[in-house]
Amino acid sequence: MELISRFHHPNHFFLDFFCFNQMANVFRIFSHRKHPSFNYLPFFPLIHTSTQSIQSIIDSLHQEHGWKTLSEKFSSVKFTNPLVQTILLQLKERTNSRKALKFFHWSAKEMHFEHGLSSYCIIIHILVKARLVKDAKAMFESVLTKHFSDGNSRIYAVLDSLIDSYEVVDSVPFVFDLFIQTCAKLRMVDDVLDACKLLSDRGFPLSVISFNTLLHVMQKSDKFDLVWGAYEHMISTRICLNEVTMRIMVGALCKGGKLERFLSIVDRMHGKRCSDPRIIVNTCLVYEMIEEDRIDEGLSILKRLLQKNMILDTISYSLVVFAKVKMGDLDAAKQIYDEMLKRGFEENTFVCSLFIGAYCEEGRIDEAIGLLDEMERLGLKPPDETFNHLIKGCSSDGRFEDSLMFCKKMTTMGLLPSCSAVNEMFGKLCENEKTKDTDEMLTILLDKGFDPDENTYSYLVSGYGREDDMEGLTKILFEMEYRSISLNMSGFTSAIISFCKCGKLKDAEKYLEMMKARSFIPSQNVYERLIAGHLQKGRKTRAHQLRSEMENFCSKNSCCTQVKPP
Repeated sequence: MELISRFHHPNHFFLDFFCFNQMANVFRIFSHRKHPSFNYLPFFPLIHTSTQSIQSIIDSLHQEHGWKTLSEKFSSVKFTNPLVQTILLQLKERTNSRKALKFFHWSAKEMHFEHGLSSYCIIIHILVKARLVKDAKAMFESVLTKHFSDGNSRIYAVLDSLIDSYEVVDSVPFVFDLFIQTCAKLRMVDDVLDACKLLSDRGFPLSVISFNTLLHVMQKSDKFDLVWGAYEHMISTRICLNEVTMRIMVGALCKGGKLERFLSIVDRMHGKRCSDPRIIVNTCLVYEMIEEDRIDEGLSILKRLLQKNMILDTISYSLVVFAKVKMGDLDAAKQIYDEMLKRGFEENTFVCSLFIGAYCEEGRIDEAIGLLDEMERLGLKPPDETFNHLIKGCSSDGRFEDSLMFCKKMTTMGLLPSCSAVNEMFGKLCENEKTKDTDEMLTILLDKGFDPDENTYSYLVSGYGREDDMEGLTKILFEMEYRSISLNMSGFTSAIISFCKCGKLKDAEKYLEMMKARSFIPSQNVYERLIAGHLQKGRKTRAHQLRSEMENFCSKNSCCTQVKPP
C-alpha cells in the first residue's frame, strides 16, 4: 500500500523517476570504458529510504546546515558509491559547487566514507566547471597520489574516469589541462605524454600553457627524450608555440649538450650564422628524427614547420637531402640538391659533406675527393666530419697514403679527426705493416690534443707484435701505462704472445694477470705459448699450473678459443 500511495504522490514520483534516470545515465557512461582499469561498484536501484535520504541531504545542504547538524541528522544513513555520486550529480551546477564540495568533505571526514575514483572525478569536474581551480588542484593531487588499484598507471586510471564522467557532469575541457598541469607538478611525467596523445585523439587538445609546464618539468628532470617527444607532439597537433616554449627547448639543447653541435649544423646548412632559437630547435627535431630512421615522420613534421614559416628554405632542402641520403637514394638526393641550386640557393657544406660520406661508404673515393676539391674551389670550408668520412673511406679502400694525408690536412686546418676515424685508419695501417707510420701519426695527433682510447693503442701493440718490433712494442706499453690506458682483448693477447716469442716470460705473466684482472678470458693460444715458454726454460711446475688454469678456464667458458699469434 505504501508503494502504491507513493506513485499517487506527484513529488515522490518525480523524485524517483529523476533518481533512476540519473543513475542510469551514470551507469551507462561509466560502463563504456576504453581502458578498463577499475571495477566500479554497480549502480543498484535506490530503495525508498535512500531516495528520501538523498533529497533530505540535498535540502539540508541548500539550507546551509553545518557539519554537526548534518552528522546528527544523517548518522543512520548508509553511504554507498551510488548514493554519493547521485548527490554530487544533483549538485553539479556551478551555483551548487560549494555545496557539492562541502558534502564531499563532510561525508569523508564525519561519515567515514571512503570516496572512490569516480566520486573524485565527479567533484573535480564540478569544481573546474565552477572555476574553483585551487580546490580542483587539491583534489587532483589527492586522487593522483592515492592507490585505487594495483598494476595500473594512476595517470591512466584517473584520465579514464575523467573522460567517462565528462558528459554526465557537462564539464569543460579545461579540466584536462588542469589534470596534465597537476601531473607535471607532481613530476608524474613518464606516462603523461601518452595521456596527452589520448586526449588529442578524443578531441581534447591541450593549451600551450599545459605543454610548457610539462616541458619545463621534463627538462628539469633531465628526461630529454620526453621533452623532444612532447615538442614533436605539439608540432604535430598544431599547438601554437610561444617564447616560453622556445626558451625551454633551448634550455633542453644546452642541458643535453646539443646546442653547440646544432648551431654548427644550422650554420653549415644556411651558409651563415643563424641565431633564431626556433630555427635551431626545429632543425634539431627533424634532424634527429631522420637520424633515428623515422624519416616519414620527420618529413611530415618538416612540412608542418614550413607551413608555419618556422624553418628556413635552405635548411628544409638540406634536411630533405639528408633524408634521401639516409634512405640510400643518392639519385633522388642529387635531384633535390640540383633543384635547390636552380632556385637560387647556394651550395652548402652540410649537403656536400653528406654526399662525400655517401660516396665513401659506396667505395666511390675518387668522386668523394673530387667533391672535396669542388668545395674548396667554391670557398667552402669542409667540417671535420667530411675529413672523417674520407679517412675511413680511404682506409677501407686500401689508400693508406691518402688517409694519412687527409689526417695531416685536418691538423693543419686546426681540426682533429674523430677517435673512430683514427682507429679505423690505424687498424688498417697496422694490419698492412705500416705500424711506424701509424705511430708517427699518433705523435702528431697527440701534440694537437687528440684523445686516444684503448683501441688506438691496442692496434699499435698488435702491429709492433706482428712485426716483431719489441722496442716499439715496449715503448707503446710504457706510454699506455703513463697515460693510464689499458689494452683491449686483442692488445693483451698480442702483447703476451710477443713477450713469449722473445723469452720475456716475466713480462708475459704480468700482462696475463692484468688481462684477468679486467675480466678478459685468455685464449687457449695464450696459455699454450706461456706453457711452451716455461717448459723451454725447465719450469715444469709453473707450466703445470698454467695448464690446469687453462683447462679450468676452457671447461667453464665455451668461448675459450684459439687466437693466432701475430
